[in-house]
Amino acid sequence: MGDHIVAAVAGEPEARIFMKALLADLTALERMIDAGGIESGPARIGAEQEMFLVDRDLHPAAIAPEILANIGDGRFAPEIGRFNLEANLTPRLFEGACLRELERETEELVNKARTAAERYSADVLLTGILPTIRPSDLTLDNLSPGPRYAALNSMLNRLRGDAFQVHIKGIDELQFSHDNVMLEACCNSFQVHLQVDPERFASLYNLAQAIAAPIVAVAANSPILLGQRLWHESRIPLFQHSVDERSAVRQRRQQPPRVSFGDKWIEHSALEIFREEIARYRVILTKLIDEDPVDAVSRGECPQLAALRLHNGTVWRWNRPCYGVSDGRAHLRIEARALPAGPTVLDEIANAALFLGLMSALPDEYGDIRTRMAFDDAKSNFFAAGRYGLKTQMAWIDGRDTSASTLLLDHLLPLARQGLRVRGIPDDDIERYIGTIERRVARDQTGALWALRSWAGLPEGMTRQQCSRTITAAAAANSRSGAPVHEWEPAVVDDASDWRIYYRTVGQIMSTDLFTVGPDDPIDLAAAVMEWKHIRHVPVEDDEGRLLGLLSHRDLLRLLIRSEGRNQADSAVVRKIMTPDPVTVAPETETIDAIELMRRRRIGCLPVVENRRLVGIVTAQDFLRLSAELITEQLSRTGSLSTLDAKPG
Repeated sequence: MGDHIVAAVAGEPEARIFMKALLADLTALERMIDAGGIESGPARIGAEQEMFLVDRDLHPAAIAPEILANIGDGRFAPEIGRFNLEANLTPRLFEGACLRELERETEELVNKARTAAERYSADVLLTGILPTIRPSDLTLDNLSPGPRYAALNSMLNRLRGDAFQVHIKGIDELQFSHDNVMLEACCNSFQVHLQVDPERFASLYNLAQAIAAPIVAVAANSPILLGQRLWHESRIPLFQHSVDERSAVRQRRQQPPRVSFGDKWIEHSALEIFREEIARYRVILTKLIDEDPVDAVSRGECPQLAALRLHNGTVWRWNRPCYGVSDGRAHLRIEARALPAGPTVLDEIANAALFLGLMSALPDEYGDIRTRMAFDDAKSNFFAAGRYGLKTQMAWIDGRDTSASTLLLDHLLPLARQGLRVRGIPDDDIERYIGTIERRVARDQTGALWALRSWAGLPEGMTRQQCSRTITAAAAANSRSGAPVHEWEPAVVDDASDWRIYYRTVGQIMSTDLFTVGPDDPIDLAAAVMEWKHIRHVPVEDDEGRLLGLLSHRDLLRLLIRSEGRNQADSAVVRKIMTPDPVTVAPETETIDAIELMRRRRIGCLPVVENRRLVGIVTAQDFLRLSAELITEQLSRTGSLSTLDAKPG
């Protein structure tokens, strides 16, 4: 949970003052570690549950500030988007019934948020990336109020000096440019915290790095972003892009991004990571610091280290070291940040149990991981697991190559059971959580695999927006049932649902597989494209994707009629006959409004534009096809057209 009473760096003097506070915090922490001032012995666990708020159409519902104002529970906190919510679970000792208690509290908080959302005709959904999120949801209008996120957006844009660029390849490919930090709001996680002894921090942190890959492989739940099927855990590349403040110059110098896995094993203590963060990453948020941490340590007190904690909260390692003070005692934690939210609370606690069980068992089983695995293998495994999930091939300890599934079933799951047993976790709870992972692997069905297979099984002809919504609706229903994801059946179009929701806006029915030409292309090219692809309209765009005009089949006919000879038509270029500045609509335009616009303007095609860029096209043929589908749907369900609403929007 980040500090929300902060500000952007106003200038160099302010940055120097905060940097001095950072260095003082680091000195104080070093003295505390050397003097035994960090708590050893108790192992506590905790978690942060992030969740999406969705409206009746399963699009983001920007109601988090209203919920936080009325929910009356200090465990809830804002996240970066108005459609995100965070709940901080109570820390508890890693022993006995802790996992069952963690599950009960998570269920309680999710249900509490769901009840609060119902007042606004909204719901809660647990998923790593919401498949129905749209570019129009990622504006600063949906940035959470308060200084933290406005300052974060301001500083990241200032340092980067250019738009944030997203380029992710999976089954599909996404190239996307965005001008603010709201891409981060696409990513929801279930972050697990484990308190560790300071003298064991380095060895345990390195183990957390090594096991991140197989845990991500089996927990993956984020395959769909903006209608594209990408990595099994697309949060991994997306989060890096979303807060990447590196200018082009610093990228050429191979400056590491603020979201990273790291570049080497650590040798001695958490200080190595904190020093790296201070040396490598610019301060982007500041606050008034009113303590002298070194003086506090000399008096035998536990300093808050507010500057260090704030800066650490702006460097997003997938395994992050954390300093905290609880009940007057300072402690160190490892925060495992790579786990996605969802698909169900049971799935999340099972993922956490796998992490915690392995962190308990592997120190004795593996010893010093640095002697048995190259760091580059651990890092390569992690990104491969994000891309391929359970299908990943991994380079494991002692030079062993194995699949993620085999590694989990034959080796890691038995060790996780053993590690939980050592902590006194009841056998029934071990079976509940590790058994859930075991059945997930055996059935070869993670949240990501379920979504991708569901997409592949949907009827041909459905748009990407329709596929995304169908999968989201099925995920919401399955999540409410509580059944773990390995038991889910593939998503299908729900015949009992209100089918109008699939066709309410232009964005839900437009074609995004576009064939376009440039203004200086020969007319012959445009005519050939129309003939080959059986289309009657070709948008004209520049190299930046800006819509310049529209060329229709009728324009070609007029050219031929006006031309004195075939050679004159052949020599023409597109800009000579295109319709410049055509009538356009946005993806959020109501379908019925688009139909009325086409009727009133007597046009057969509407380019769809967002931020001045061409994103789709909708034609009269699309509306005819839509009408036929709706009539067929109504007849199949009722045998009559008497209740068919004439307004498909």
